[in-house]
Formats: sequence, C-alpha cells, structure tokens
Amino acid sequence: MIFRSRQVLNQLFPAILALGVALPAAASCPRHPFTEPGEVKLKADAVMIATHASSNDDGRIATKLGVDDAVRFAKNRHIPVVYLQDDRPEDNYFMEDCKPDYWVFSGGEVTFDVPASQLYLVGGHLEECLSSTVHDVLFNWSKKPKRDLTVTYIMDGIFSNGKNIRESDPYSRRFLRFLHIVTYNKPAGEHYQKLTLLETMGIIVDEDKQYEYLERVLPHYARTLGPDYRVEIRLMDSSVKVVQRGRGDRPPVLRFNFVDSAVSLESATLVHPLEPE
Repeated sequence: MIFRSRQVLNQLFPAILALGVALPAAASCPRHPFTEPGEVKLKADAVMIATHASSNDDGRIATKLGVDDAVRFAKNRHIPVVYLQDDRPEDNYFMEDCKPDYWVFSGGEVTFDVPASQLYLVGGHLEECLSSTVHDVLFNWSKKPKRDLTVTYIMDGIFSNGKNIRESDPYSRRFLRFLHIVTYNKPAGEHYQKLTLLETMGIIVDEDKQYEYLERVLPHYARTLGPDYRVEIRLMDSSVKVVQRGRGDRPPVLRFNFVDSAVSLESATLVHPLEPE
C-alpha cells in the first residue's frame, strides 16, 4: 500500500510543478433535454451516477480525466450512466461523453428508482452534492428487500474540500500545504478550494489512517439501513475492514469500495461483489 501511495505522490508532484501552465478549456456538451425522474428506467444490476462533473465547484478541472475514464469504463460494460446537472452554468460541465443513458436535473438528490445492487459514484463534491446522491440511493435501497449491496467511489473523479480532516490528524498540515500549493494565487472562495479524493489519499499515505479517514466520509448507513447489514470498507486491493458486523450468521453485506480510478476496475475482484468473510 505504501508503494502504491508513493506512486500516487510521484504522479501528483509533477502536476504541481506544472501549475504555471494554463488549464485547457473544458469542452461543453450541446444543450440537451432532461429526463423526468419518473421516466428513468434502470434495469441493469449496476449503475453509474456522475454528480455535477463541472468546474462550477472543481475549478481546477482536476477530476475530468477520472470522470471520462469512469464513463468509458461503464459504457464498455453496458452499465447505465446517469448525469446529474444543477442550475449553475451549463457550459462548465466538462464530460467528454455527451450521451449518458439519462441526464437528470438535480441538486445532487436522487428521486428516481435505483433497483441496481451496485452503484458507481463519480463527479461531485464528496461532502455536499455527492453526499446527497449516495444518501438518497441508500434510502431507496432501504425500501427494498435486504440483499448484498456495493457502492464504489472512483477517487480520481471525486473532489473534496477536506471538511472531515481534523486539526489533530498527523497529515492535516500536509493537506493544507498541498491545498495552498495547487490553489496558489487563485481567486479566493470555495470554487478553487478542492482536491481530488485520490490526492487526499496520497497526502495521508498511511493505510490505517486512510481507512480511518474513509470511515468518516461514509454515508449514514446505520441510520438508513439499520443494524442488520454487515458493513465493509475496502481500499483498492487492501484487506477488508468491517465497520458493522450485522445480525445473524450470514447478514446482507453493504460494501464500500474506494478505488484509485476506473482503470483499477479492470480487476475482476473489484468489479464483482466480494464474498463476506
């Protein structure tokens, strides 16, 4: 894990040195109609939701490559893709692929049915709009019969303001320093104060601390799905961490997978649900 984290850091620091070069303009999609939530029909057992993949919040456009790779991964595997778009400037949405299965007007909330048991998350603000997305999907799932469920966060396609990093964390100063470097001399305000979730993992480095942090950012699974579920976290190909044991000998399992990028999902052990230990 340490070796992998060093690889991440080695990829990040050249980007820092290149910050003096202007970012390429994000190509925007043509104007498009929205699908009403009641008309969204998701029949596959997996779905990908891209929540607000735009520079409206991600001013660095740091998650564009991650979003594009993720959408390409989903389409190659016939996984339906839903884009959520809010009322901020449409031209700032930067997805390369302009033909999702559905394009829904949403502030992050999910008001359509999600019968799938596997959810892939990309785009969006981890602590804000993306949080709304995943909480709403869990609530949707809570109204269905209990079954194994998987939520996969694609970390290079998700941005974060580090809200859940505490001053007492041993990596908090590194986080702030990195944030100040990549946003140096940018206009003040929330628009630019973001890192990707993958960059945050590269700053934390220590695997135990990474798991500790990821546990903090999980949705409120106990409140939504109750104590019956066994709840697990898995970071890439590391060991599974159980954060709720569930009830009974073989409880239904809710798994939260955190993967570096869609490229990592080429591994079958990450694409398919894991058997409970």
